Amino acid sequence: MHVDIIESSEYDLDKPVFVEGLPGLGLVGPIAATYLVDKLKMEELGYIESEAFPPIAAVHNGIPLHPARIYKSKKHNLIVLISEFIIPINAVYPMSHAIMNWAVAKKVDKIVSLGGIIMRGEQDEVFGIASTEAQAKKVADSGVKLIREGATTGVNGVLLSDCASHGFPAISLLAEAKQEAMDPRGAAMVIEALKKIAGIDIDTTDLLKESAELEKKMSSMIEKARAASKRYKEAEELGSMYG
Repeated sequence: MHVDIIESSEYDLDKPVFVEGLPGLGLVGPIAATYLVDKLKMEELGYIESEAFPPIAAVHNGIPLHPARIYKSKKHNLIVLISEFIIPINAVYPMSHAIMNWAVAKKVDKIVSLGGIIMRGEQDEVFGIASTEAQAKKVADSGVKLIREGATTGVNGVLLSDCASHGFPAISLLAEAKQEAMDPRGAAMVIEALKKIAGIDIDTTDLLKESAELEKKMSSMIEKARAASKRYKEAEELGSMYG
């Protein structure tokens, strides 16, 4: 199986921070990543494609787009990955490997994954995991509590272990998030942590104000991707019955 990263515009960045905001608990990653792209007025750099991805196109402002897209900001020396569908389990490993290999080839400074972790009390903490001791120190110095024992799953987990194996700098920032709802507050919390670690200047005030609209937008995108994937599988099964 192939997962390919296709560049559709010039790569003109110098050791940027690569932010990954894939769907997970509370949709913290996609909400945070979408907010970064919108508020920093980032440009599309490229997209990711694979035969394992749902057969859909995202349509925004009347324009069809690839559902897994990469954005850039030369001003902020930043790359952001957004996906409008949950990564299929059979694509997790190849996608993680593709991201790390591309980041190495492009001389990315570090990869930062944004996500959520199950709330155990009040929603007031962000936790971090790092691939190297140097990055662990940066996480701790920023006031984020390091996770020393536990597990993390999906692209986030595989990407971290890949980076650790190769000594490549990577960090996972996980905000306490609600399990059964979208969580813009968790997204604001990981962005605040990212600001300290990556030196990005962005105000998260609007994120909480716009939370209802963002929730609606993200919910619609994920639901459409799920429905399209289900319909495609049903059509394939019907074709195999009569083919």
